[in-house]
Amino acid sequence: MSSSAVKGWCPGALRPMQSGDGLVVRVRPFGGRLEPAQISGLAELAGRFGNGLIDVTSRANLQIRGVSEVSHRPLLDGLAQLALLDPDADIESRRNILVMPFWNPGDETQSLAAELEEALADSALALPTKFGFAIDDGTSRVLAGDSADVRIERDRSGRLLVRADGARLGRSVGRGEAVSTALGLANWFIASGGAKDGRGRMAAHIAAGAALPEALRAETEPAPVMAALRPGHYPQGAMVGVAFGQMLHTTLHQFAGCGHALRMTPWRMVLSEGKREMPSAPGLITEPYDPALRVIACSGAPRCREAHADTRALAAALAPRIAADTRLHVSGCAKGCAHSGAAAVTLVATRAGFDLVRCGSTRDEPVLRGLNGADIVSDPSILVGGH
Repeated sequence: MSSSAVKGWCPGALRPMQSGDGLVVRVRPFGGRLEPAQISGLAELAGRFGNGLIDVTSRANLQIRGVSEVSHRPLLDGLAQLALLDPDADIESRRNILVMPFWNPGDETQSLAAELEEALADSALALPTKFGFAIDDGTSRVLAGDSADVRIERDRSGRLLVRADGARLGRSVGRGEAVSTALGLANWFIASGGAKDGRGRMAAHIAAGAALPEALRAETEPAPVMAALRPGHYPQGAMVGVAFGQMLHTTLHQFAGCGHALRMTPWRMVLSEGKREMPSAPGLITEPYDPALRVIACSGAPRCREAHADTRALAAALAPRIAADTRLHVSGCAKGCAHSGAAAVTLVATRAGFDLVRCGSTRDEPVLRGLNGADIVSDPSILVGGH
């Protein structure tokens, strides 16, 4: 019998979450990368033991949807055979790591990821479920806008540093100190009361006045932030978007047929390693300015039990009707699972219709309440204050 996660938890494979279409089983690729055999195996498992839908999440993970209590156990057996399963649920929950996708063979990204994974597995850290780490060690930072509490980065001269999220500066470290310093920050976060409610985050803890100890004091400015990334060709391969973060298992199987590994990203895009041609399959975004890239949407009703509306239908209708520089987030409820941060426009489904937040998140005060989805589509100027 599987153990379904309580409301507010992040799902895992060993501790899935109950949703409107069954259990959601989150698969966390080690090192942020899937080998071709793992891609093919995941596609087969999603079709056999789920409903064939696969989410690509903002935590650079995959989620198999529509799993039943009966099919969960054989699904876990299949994940274990693919080397995609942690020893237990506690280790799985700690292994919450973003890995920047633009690494090259022989650099330090993958070895840092493997070392951090091993150290987290060996630790007994009681971290909040959303607490995470980022390995963003390129010459420019690509994960600066993505959710992480402890960041391994580089400074402007290429030296490694470890930075607490919410702090402007990081602590310079040698290669052998990077992981231990990252865990030291996580330990300090717990010891200093950051995790007292079980939901704390590093940036909020620091903003509330928590002061780093001398041994972890930061003095180094990190490398600059890279501009927003889009689908297209990169030196490491082809970057492909996944419309609204969901694909069919048959689409994932097509990636496997290419014979290329996949590197996961938190941008609802995947990088097909070494691939020179852009793949073509239903639900994939290959054009750099596709309107679907402007919109973030959660699973919505009826797939999610918490959602009050079909978010993806509304998102698809609005995407070509909003300005190219507008970022829209359509959330099925106030939890904001698909996007925790602010957006130019946020629509939050309620029992009474959609609430509209401008330049904020699902947690901010709406400027309009109870909007009808059809009215928004017919007059999208409502979103930007046209009325």
